[in-house]
Amino acid sequence: MANKVAIVGKPNVGKSSLFNRLVGRREAIVADKPGVTRDVKKAKVINDLEQEFILLDTGGLWSGDYWEEKIKKRTEDSLHDVDLILFAVDGRNDLDKADYEIAEWLRTLGIEVLLIATKVDDPIHEERPEIYELYALGFGEPFYTSSSHKRGILELNDLILEKLPEDDGEPEELAVRVAIIGRPNVGKSSILNALVGSEEVIVADFAGTTRDAIDVEFNFAGRPFILVDTAGIRRKPNEDVEYYSKLRSEEAILKADVAVLVIDPFELGDHEMRMANVALEAGKPVVLAINKWDLVTDAQLEPFRRNIAQELYHLRNYPKVYTSAETDFGLHELLATVIRLYDTSRKRISTGELNQWIQVWTQRQAPPNFQGRPLKIYYLTQADIAPPTFIFSINNDRFVTRPYEQYLLNRVSEDLGFTEVPTRFIFKARGKAEGRKRIRL
Repeated sequence: MANKVAIVGKPNVGKSSLFNRLVGRREAIVADKPGVTRDVKKAKVINDLEQEFILLDTGGLWSGDYWEEKIKKRTEDSLHDVDLILFAVDGRNDLDKADYEIAEWLRTLGIEVLLIATKVDDPIHEERPEIYELYALGFGEPFYTSSSHKRGILELNDLILEKLPEDDGEPEELAVRVAIIGRPNVGKSSILNALVGSEEVIVADFAGTTRDAIDVEFNFAGRPFILVDTAGIRRKPNEDVEYYSKLRSEEAILKADVAVLVIDPFELGDHEMRMANVALEAGKPVVLAINKWDLVTDAQLEPFRRNIAQELYHLRNYPKVYTSAETDFGLHELLATVIRLYDTSRKRISTGELNQWIQVWTQRQAPPNFQGRPLKIYYLTQADIAPPTFIFSINNDRFVTRPYEQYLLNRVSEDLGFTEVPTRFIFKARGKAEGRKRIRL
């Protein structure tokens, strides 16, 4: 298992900026106001020598607001297997009571701490008389950095690796990456916590609690998972943080193996279709998790089912699982469905079997004629997985009528067992470098 390093500190001292610099890309949302990071975000740091560690970005401690105790509890839970803590303080401003209280709390954890002075853009800032106050925190000489100017970042990376124990080098099994998506306040975070069995992400009774895409490692039925809790996607973001949250959620979908679309049966509309299409157009299988089912009365069951079927008619081929994060109803079925779709999207069909099916399909329904010239299908092959991609080698792509194209797409999906996952089809005429492409949604 890779070593873990956590960045902690009070709000708005530059923890997320430092996190992004060490990771080498903009993983965490950064804004010029405190409280943007609430949950714990993880990413892998790899240097040029292929040395690596897992870096954790935590919420601002001692924030003095509604989130203070929740953030502290979530941060404390995440530190139980951490090897090194980077205690971030603002190197441009005087320390305050919160800095000293955090330092005292860190000493009780028994984990090695490296003091990081952030926002020190120029060496001249290190000569401020107030800078020597940092030694009073009790963690020795501070390490000076500036994320905006990349100052000290490479040196900090080297220092971190020096202080970490040797990695045991055991290879990790490839985890199934699952993005949990949906509109705000449908219970995405509650479902993730219920699946894992602990409060891995902060939950509150109002929308907008989750601001960034949060990865949580988890095992089910002997298989490793990475559950990704995403921010609720609004049609029109209300502020910059929501705009970046939307981008992070869409990135999480593109990186995922399977998307779980969480749906509130009491609030349903075209919003769900748009989010599902983001995943399906990227070739990602989608499971529809109809959440809060424990709140549906017996009299509402059938009307709700009919309404869901009507509103989500275009997603009728994709599996629906009725769930409740409060009672754990349907959660094992949800994960079992995720595994089934993951395996299906990676299934391969041999070229020999595909071409046997082509003979059956063309005999069942003859190819169309175009001005007296018939469509000829020379062979069919599967070019890729996730999504399953099939290439039809034909004589002329203009001869493929829309009805016959749909017929072939249906046959591949239904006869070969790909009904529940999106598939990609390419009709390629001999002698042409490119073919006509279509994704079956």
